[in-house]
Amino acid sequence: MRALLLITAALSAIAGGASANCRQALALGLDVSGSVDSSEYRLQLDGLASALLAPDVQDVLLSTPRWPVRIAIYEWSGPRMFNRRLLVDWTEVSDLATLTSITNRLRETTRRKADPSTALGAAMQYGADLLATQSDCAKRTLDISGDGKSNTGPLPQDIAAPGWLTINGLVVGEARASVTPELGELVSYYHANVLRGPDAFVETALGFNDFHEAMRRKLLREIQGLSLAGLDQ
Repeated sequence: MRALLLITAALSAIAGGASANCRQALALGLDVSGSVDSSEYRLQLDGLASALLAPDVQDVLLSTPRWPVRIAIYEWSGPRMFNRRLLVDWTEVSDLATLTSITNRLRETTRRKADPSTALGAAMQYGADLLATQSDCAKRTLDISGDGKSNTGPLPQDIAAPGWLTINGLVVGEARASVTPELGELVSYYHANVLRGPDAFVETALGFNDFHEAMRRKLLREIQGLSLAGLDQ
């Protein structure tokens, strides 16, 4: 059923005269608030870069170059607009060179001063606004990472979610054990307040050292569905 819906959406985009043949728009929001120190910041950006270049993720991303995935990446902290920074604007990932350029940009990005607070609702709204510009994509997904609950700005549960939007979460918890009360509580918080869409899910990282592997799993789950190979003829 999910495959049929995605094919239908893609064909509808063609029939409607859309200018591009986008398989999926994926916006990734990274938490850089005060709870994230400089070494954790680096682990997060480098971890995302490594996850994007993982062979199994590459295989899925590049499986149908005529139906590429579009990626945008931003970082977020406090409630004001200048507390969000777009690191990678919308880019169609149709070949390895393009994917490598995205990961190089992440590795070369240096941290700027960030608001100490955690405005998760504002970060969700920013990601939804980014995805609203990608209406010719068959699927639109917000992948938002964080290590704490929102403590400023609009409440996450109050952010309106149009029917086309999926919001998945990656929560970063304590690395002391496989499941800690802190991590479990944060997972429950994301389930109750952040996730949007019928297939939305939460992935977990046991500390920022585990961010790369958690992000790899998350990317595979987000984009591994229908490759649209049948349409790439």
